Amino acid sequence: QESMPQTPPFAAMFDSSGYNRNLYQSKEDSCGGLYYHDNNLLSGSLEALIQHLVPSVDYYPDRTYIFTFLLSSRLFMHPYELMAKVCHLCTEQWRLSEPGLDKNWIRKIAPKILQLLTEWTETFPYDFRDERMMRNLKELAQRIASGDEVYRKKVQQLLQNLIRKLTTVGQYEEVLAKINATSKDHLTLLKTKPQTIQRDIITVCNDPYVLAQQLTHIELERLNYIGPEEFVQAFVQKDPLDNDKRCYGDQKKTQNLEAYVEWFNRLSYLVATEICMPVKKKHRARVIEYFTDVARECFNIGNFNSLMAIISGMNMSPVSRLKKTWAKVKTDKFDILEHQMDPSSNFYNYRTALRGATQRSLTAHSSREKIVIPFFSLLIKDIYFLNEGCANHLPNGHVNFEKFWELAKQVSEFMTWKQVECPFERDLKVLQYLLTVPVFSDDALYLASYESESPENHLEKDRWKTLR
Repeated sequence: QESMPQTPPFAAMFDSSGYNRNLYQSKEDSCGGLYYHDNNLLSGSLEALIQHLVPSVDYYPDRTYIFTFLLSSRLFMHPYELMAKVCHLCTEQWRLSEPGLDKNWIRKIAPKILQLLTEWTETFPYDFRDERMMRNLKELAQRIASGDEVYRKKVQQLLQNLIRKLTTVGQYEEVLAKINATSKDHLTLLKTKPQTIQRDIITVCNDPYVLAQQLTHIELERLNYIGPEEFVQAFVQKDPLDNDKRCYGDQKKTQNLEAYVEWFNRLSYLVATEICMPVKKKHRARVIEYFTDVARECFNIGNFNSLMAIISGMNMSPVSRLKKTWAKVKTDKFDILEHQMDPSSNFYNYRTALRGATQRSLTAHSSREKIVIPFFSLLIKDIYFLNEGCANHLPNGHVNFEKFWELAKQVSEFMTWKQVECPFERDLKVLQYLLTVPVFSDDALYLASYESESPENHLEKDRWKTLR
């Protein structure tokens, strides 16, 4: 039995120049439509690139190529259309060898096709939520399985793993929908402050370290469910020739990415709510100091997304206008954190810190040191600008593959981060609170803020009147 082609882990796939050169098996340019420079694939016709994805008896595509092409091809065609073409090309190879149907030949090609399908189903499982994809996958898998008992077992294994993954994500999405429904019902607009607050964050969890760890649980879980293709799917344009048909950008395709962005917003509003709620100034000051400690611990863990959400909650105007409250706060720690996340020079300080955390995670011995949770909306923005800044096609009609190496490089880094297991113990009471406690809407925040420290100018007074 032939051994499978070896594929490197994600972290090793892309070196600084775009991708790992020595892994790249240059194949003679059989279908004519590929253009190389210094052994790097720069561009090609779509047909030639698809051909390049399909293994033959003596060729297996490099893993960086598989990942890059599967990720970016959805800008040109539906994944199910690509799958159909791949099936067709595999079947063609079979047909051409039909006469004596050399058992030996099947034995050589089957593990390679199986390996390609394994990489596809493991890295982009959400593509297979489409029945057409599943149909094609099963047809091709049947062909491989019919040849040999060994392959039949492997095919079964592949399909079981895929179905298990899709079931898990389905369940996760149901839980999310439930959580969102409860927290949306709870979007409270209080007319005046409740005199006794049933509970607040410090009562539920008085240790900032524990809170930072529970936030990291939520972040890693949500990060883990985002498929790499969601980044690309997010900017697939509507089909210009057909007004009704969204090209493949239907909401199902990016919902885990959107849920993650919503979580960031929720956390910001939760922070602002907790600060504006207490009636006494010294209590509000204490909440500010508490969240500063939580944010600092998030920074130490490598959880930059929660850190940024906390800072943006503390910078919301209903919070920042509470001058008397802030006067009671020792702000030096908060200032350091703000400096770290300062947006000037394109978030230079944050990017430096992120590089540091990434380095640490590469040489880490414990999963605690492996944690890197990027400031997510900036990551999306970077990928968006990379996509906007370069054309998908070159003037000669070729696909601009150089652009897609860069895209894949950014997304592959995310793939490494999302696979980290959270090392901290879960605290269900705290998690429940973070995910479902009612948070104020904008209006309610202003109202609570004016109740705490009365309006200072005409604008604020007018706004207060309207709100009341």
